[in-house]
Amino acid sequence: MTHAGQQTSPFRAIRAIDYTVILVRDWSAMRRFYEEVLGFPLLRELSQGWIEYQAGSNTLALARPQRLASDQPTPPGSASLQLAFKVTRDDIDRCAAELTGKGIALMEPPTDQPFGHRTLFFRDPDGNLLEVFADI
Repeated sequence: MTHAGQQTSPFRAIRAIDYTVILVRDWSAMRRFYEEVLGFPLLRELSQGWIEYQAGSNTLALARPQRLASDQPTPPGSASLQLAFKVTRDDIDRCAAELTGKGIALMEPPTDQPFGHRTLFFRDPDGNLLEVFADI
């Protein structure tokens, strides 16, 4: 929509999030978690401080804070982000079993929510909140 003298914002052309970057505190633990626990396929490693994984149709990157992001790390015990991964309903309990089999603590067991999702919550080594969910 345009008003007199105004153009439509170029940001309206955005159609998707192309990639998500997690600024990492514990590099070796995070890399091991996303590669070995979640089993995300490695796309490329651009440097000692940037690695990309395939997560469905998206790219998930792990990065060491540097360059523009010289922010202080999020305090331990505080998530800096939440990621939600969508699977089929039958996969929720299988994901939970695989995580517990690999020694990952679940925040709660798979749960049918009143808003129409079956959810599974857990944390990565940096304390970020991860969710696997399915429509029910």
